[in-house]
Parts: sequence; structure tokens; C-alpha cells
Amino acid sequence: MNNVTKKSRAVIVGGVRTPFVKSFGVFMEMDTIALGATVVKELLKKYPIPWKEINSLVWGGVILPTGAAANIGREIVFDSGIPPTVDAITITRVCTSGLNAITLAAAAIERGEADVIIAGGSDSTSNTEVVMPKNLVYKAAPVVMSAKSTMKDYFQLLWSLNLPDDIIPKRPSIRERTTGELMGEAAEKMAIRNNITRIEQDKFALQSHKRAAKAIETGRFAKEVIPVDTPNGNRVYVDNIVRGDTTIEKLSKLSPAFSKNGTLTAGNSSSLTDGACAVLVMNEEKAKSLGFTPLAAFRSWSYGAVDPRDQLLIGPAFSMPDALIKAGMSLKDIDLIDVHEAFAAQVLSVIKMIGDDEFAKQRLNLEKAFGIINPEDINVHGGSIALGHPFAATGARMALTMANEFKISNKATALLGICGAGGVSAAAVLEAV
Repeated sequence: MNNVTKKSRAVIVGGVRTPFVKSFGVFMEMDTIALGATVVKELLKKYPIPWKEINSLVWGGVILPTGAAANIGREIVFDSGIPPTVDAITITRVCTSGLNAITLAAAAIERGEADVIIAGGSDSTSNTEVVMPKNLVYKAAPVVMSAKSTMKDYFQLLWSLNLPDDIIPKRPSIRERTTGELMGEAAEKMAIRNNITRIEQDKFALQSHKRAAKAIETGRFAKEVIPVDTPNGNRVYVDNIVRGDTTIEKLSKLSPAFSKNGTLTAGNSSSLTDGACAVLVMNEEKAKSLGFTPLAAFRSWSYGAVDPRDQLLIGPAFSMPDALIKAGMSLKDIDLIDVHEAFAAQVLSVIKMIGDDEFAKQRLNLEKAFGIINPEDINVHGGSIALGHPFAATGARMALTMANEFKISNKATALLGICGAGGVSAAAVLEAV
């Protein structure tokens, strides 16, 4: 995307998100469709528009609920009460999915294909499919799939099963298909390669928790976080992973999470999380004609990928400079920087590479480093380490938080950066409207 004059500028009018909560807790009974439908309903309550104006829904999703249709965006249309004539698509680009959904919406609007699009993402790790052992599938499938099977066949099946090989489900493991590594294992390698120490990671994690806690206490997230009524009768008001009372001492006592002598812990890594975020993207003139005040627009965006066998999560070190170059800007033109915190080691590695002359020459084809970013200067309200990371919702959450921040703090520009599984990455430059 180039910084050119467009016939129709797409703007973010506003958005809402659920509280981000620890998986296997209060949102246990709400899958990604239920969470998505919840935020879409609340979005349209907060920003009431005639339903005939809604052109489509673009939704990010990574974890598909068991037995659900593949196009979860379409199911969200049905469950949120939007007319079934509203089209919907689901995009899956791992942790960048929520931002990707929004920029796809913006691109469609700026091409003149639509005026009003709901975009965002949701995920429920709590509802990850538990895969039964292969042996059980091989033995049970011929019986279950046959219309001629009798009770005798089922009893014979039961007698043929062995414990634990055939019965006990295996713990799901999110490993890279190409390398076999857990993301945390890859991040451990990044910490070693880029000389990121345990104390640096813990300090950054502490910063994330303290800033997120302050944002909650001061009502900073009040514009975006909605209360959610769960099926079991609970009302959830606030993000529940944030630990404002944590300290360096507490963080330093945590054991390594991915290797015996590693530096990554549960305290300096993001948690498994359930949540959703929806954003209203509109043609700027349409927004004004409907009485809405736009918050932000995109100057540029950049999507890229690296070899997972190199540094799996280093992608934003490429995408963030690329997005700035496309926007005709440099780091000195940016007021706010928001980087997804999969792990403190990953964030610190990314900003270290952006400021490294040798990396710039060898990997970015630049004469010198793109610029220096201090860890203290990013993620003004904390990030995924403190708030949590519902995979497909995080990018939308970041865009919404930055758009709201423009109005609150009178800032004008923001740079976003997100890494993802498979070595993918995303970045975007937002500007105040």
C-alpha cells in the first residue's frame, strides 16, 4: 500500500472488545463465535447505524470451534442478529489476523467496493479441539461411520480399546510444522542470539503489567472494554490477567517455562487467552453523513514473512520499517509505538534489530539502522504479556487502543508491529483524523 491520494479514505470510527481473560476460566462456555457475536452486537449498540448500510463483515479467527462451519465470520453474522444478506469472510493469518481483517476492510473501502465494514477477530483457547488418539480414530471410524453397525459392533469396539494409548487424549501442542519447535523454544533461541537477558525480559514484563494496571485503574480502557454476560450467569467487566502488584522480585522467582536453563517464564510471556474485538471501518464521507466522528485512518501497512528456521518472531523488524517507508515517514515522525508482546524476549529482539546497523545492512538493504527504539517508549498501556493474547483479536485490540489514544492524548501518529507463527509479521501506520 503506497501513500497516495485515495478516492475514498477508510477511517476507524470506533470499536469495542471483551475483557481479555485467562483461558479455561469465566469464558469457558463461550467459543470464538459466541465471543465474536457478543462484540458485534455491542458495537452496533454503541454505534447505531441502519443495517442496510452494512456491506460486510471481515473476521479473523485462528482456533475454529469443534464442529462449526469454517467461515466463522458468517456464523457471527447469524448469531449477532445482522441481516443474513450481509456478506462475511473469515481470514486466518495467525496472530496478525485481527489487524489483517481491518486492513482488508480499509482496502475494500478505498477501492470503492464498500462503505461500511465490521472488522475484527476473536479466539477461545478454552475451546481448542481436543484431538483423540489416532488409534481410537482408526478403530472407531469404521464402526461409527457405518449405517450397518449394531450394538454388538460397538461392544466389540469397546473391548478392543486399550488404556492409555486408545483412550486418553494427548495434550495439544502448538509447534511449528516446519521446525517442530514450540514458539517459546524459538523465542529462547532469539534471546540467546540477541543477548537478551532474563532481567531485561522481567523488567519489560513488569512495565507491561504496571502500565496495563494503570490504564484499567484510570478508566483508559473504558471506551473499548464492554461487560460480558456469560452463559453461566457471570458478568465479566475487566481484563483478568493483569497483575499490577507484581514486582521484579516475584518475576525473578518464576521457573523457566521452555527449557531447563532458559530465560523465558510464565511471567515474561503472554498467557493463553479468550477474547474478541470488533472495529467499525467506514468511508470517511459516509461516516460523517451518518453523524460519526472518525478516530483514525491508515497511512500504510506491511505484511511479510521470514524463514521459521531463522528467527521465528523477528518479522516486525522488517515489517515496521517497511510500513514507515511506504508512508514516507521515519521513527521521528511517530508519536506512539505498539508492538505485540508474545514474549518479552521477542519484543526486545525486534527493537534491538531495528536499531542495529549490521542488521540494517545485511537484512534491510539500508546503509544504517532505521532508528533506535527504547523499551520504555513503546506500549504506553501495556501489551499482550499483561492483557493476554486471544490470537485473532490482538491486532484489532492494538488498532482500536491506538485510535482511541489519539483523541485522549492528542497524539497524531502510531506504528504497530505484530509477529506470528510460521514467521509471518504485520505492521501499520495509523494517523489521527
